[in-house]
Amino acid sequence: MLKTGSDMDIINELGKVDSEENAKTVFRQYMDDEQLTRILKIKHPEVLKRIANSIVLCNPSEIFVNTGSSEDQRFIKNLALTKKEEESLAMKGHTIHYDLAGEQGRIIDRTYYIAHPEDQVSSLANRMDRPTALEQVKSNMTDIMKNMTMIIGFYIRGPVGSPVSNPALEITSSTYVSHSAELLYRNAYSDFDKEVYDRGHFFTNVHSEGLNRTEDLPDARVFMDRKFKTTYSWKCTYAGNTLLLKKGNHRFAVDKAVYENLGNELSEHMFITGIPGSNDRLTWFAGAAPSGCGKTTTAMAGQVFIGDDLAQMWIADDGSIRSINPENGIFGIVEDVNLEGDPLLMKVLRQPGHEVIWSNVLIDENKVPQWVGNKEPLPDKGFNFQGDWYKGKTDGNGKPIPLSHPNSRCTLRSESLDNYSPEAQNPEGALTRVFTYSGRDADTMPPVWVAQNSNAGVVIGACIVSAATATEVGAFGVKRSPWANAPFIPGSLGDYMDAQFKFFGNKKIKAQYKPVLAGLNYFLTDKARGGDSPKLIGEKRDVKVWLAWLERYAHDEIEYISTPIGNLPKYDDLKSLFKQIIDKDYPKELYIKQFSLYLDNIIKRIELQQEAYAKEEDIPQTLFDVLADQRKALLALMDTHGSIVLPDDLIS
Repeated sequence: MLKTGSDMDIINELGKVDSEENAKTVFRQYMDDEQLTRILKIKHPEVLKRIANSIVLCNPSEIFVNTGSSEDQRFIKNLALTKKEEESLAMKGHTIHYDLAGEQGRIIDRTYYIAHPEDQVSSLANRMDRPTALEQVKSNMTDIMKNMTMIIGFYIRGPVGSPVSNPALEITSSTYVSHSAELLYRNAYSDFDKEVYDRGHFFTNVHSEGLNRTEDLPDARVFMDRKFKTTYSWKCTYAGNTLLLKKGNHRFAVDKAVYENLGNELSEHMFITGIPGSNDRLTWFAGAAPSGCGKTTTAMAGQVFIGDDLAQMWIADDGSIRSINPENGIFGIVEDVNLEGDPLLMKVLRQPGHEVIWSNVLIDENKVPQWVGNKEPLPDKGFNFQGDWYKGKTDGNGKPIPLSHPNSRCTLRSESLDNYSPEAQNPEGALTRVFTYSGRDADTMPPVWVAQNSNAGVVIGACIVSAATATEVGAFGVKRSPWANAPFIPGSLGDYMDAQFKFFGNKKIKAQYKPVLAGLNYFLTDKARGGDSPKLIGEKRDVKVWLAWLERYAHDEIEYISTPIGNLPKYDDLKSLFKQIIDKDYPKELYIKQFSLYLDNIIKRIELQQEAYAKEEDIPQTLFDVLADQRKALLALMDTHGSIVLPDDLIS
């Protein structure tokens, strides 16, 4: 159990501001009349004290209270250009930001939870005791904003009024961070007090890039204090490390779901997208996938979408599962984004009329962003994340430097996309029927399969495997990625898993809203299915068919093949959907390759998960029971059909 609010609060200990009146004294000392008027419209005493303590600690020369007005947004963007945190590009409204060459992703090796030895912290995370963390925050953040402007932003992670939205402060000296927050989150300055009183809590985020020098990067840190729902970050600029509203606060939201509203709420690393069905029906999906595993592509495959990265969900009074996107924009990887696979996103990126912050791409001589995989003519030279670049340039180890970093990003408002749904602003959330889990699996699972019950569906999420991606500095190789959320689970993995079983198995969910839990896999290779090519079987746009099949499945309009791992599509249904959805022929030979069960691989995958989870503490027995039952049934199938089982074998 996580006990919040007990123990020494670092920001209060360092700032020493212990009353509302003392907070106002600090504001009068640091703020001009305009900013003082703005801050005093906030009435909640705990919010005021937290802001004042941040000011005392960081000691800025100026303070800007961001109300979210168009004038304030222009001020922040112009200040970003003046500070050279961003530069204007050829397309009006587009800017470029570069992180340090050594900080092109989350600094997982320098990210810590503040915890006592007895506190339960995820086995996948770093931890630091509270006294040591206090000294590090003190030595690194004291006066860190001297000669800088502190920007104070008031946001809400989700629509105002939603029961699972979380109000949050973003306090930073980085105009890039503040500019990004305005694109990615809902500024809730005018509603902040009410939301804090209604929710009974708020998140606090304090960041400064400091002098933003390469030599300071080894000292960069991201600290998360779960007990006080506060994050600290310094000497870094990559948004995954500094825009603490995002993954930092996502961790606090996970804690809230697991420890404060068990079985009734979840906070997930999921897209939310709407898939069309018969008679103009729209079915909402949520889906998890690690970075680089097709998550944004899947989100954009819907007729309309609400989010591409995070989802908060709860069981509503009508017995349905509802989902909201805590974000209001997209911070998306651009590598391999192109007109063929992502036409709606490319329209925003390549046509005027939208605001976009680019990061770590190459800027050519015409001040146009270029990136690997855009399927456009690429320049031979330009400027990118490591400085001047030319084709064939290598680093100090002789390794070729790519035209753009694999973790290059675009930041934009979701409303810029033509398929963004107004439902995203509905505080009652989207009624969600289908939940998908996918990874980067070259040789084992079929493109789509459905769990036969909620427990088996939770196990699909628990057993995601992937390849390490460019989003994490220092990570490499193939790894397990439970629910694609493991890096953001602050507490025990067993506690989180228990919350999953309790949520999807909750008896409050009515039968007509029973969720479909499914696996997706876009990465099967020809070589893994008897060929000699490493190329993928299928193509990007096929995802529309897999989702369409799941949509029909959710409404009992389609038959399936029952197998030990779950239910599979029948060939004739897929053939029809391929033609109907993407006007593509779907030969039986391809179906057999994609949906035959290679039992040796599947059994090995199950055994890998059994072995890995046996090393974790307090994993629910349900997981082991599900995996054991699947393994037993697969071995029996092998005795009858051999190691490769064709779909038709299972029908007969």
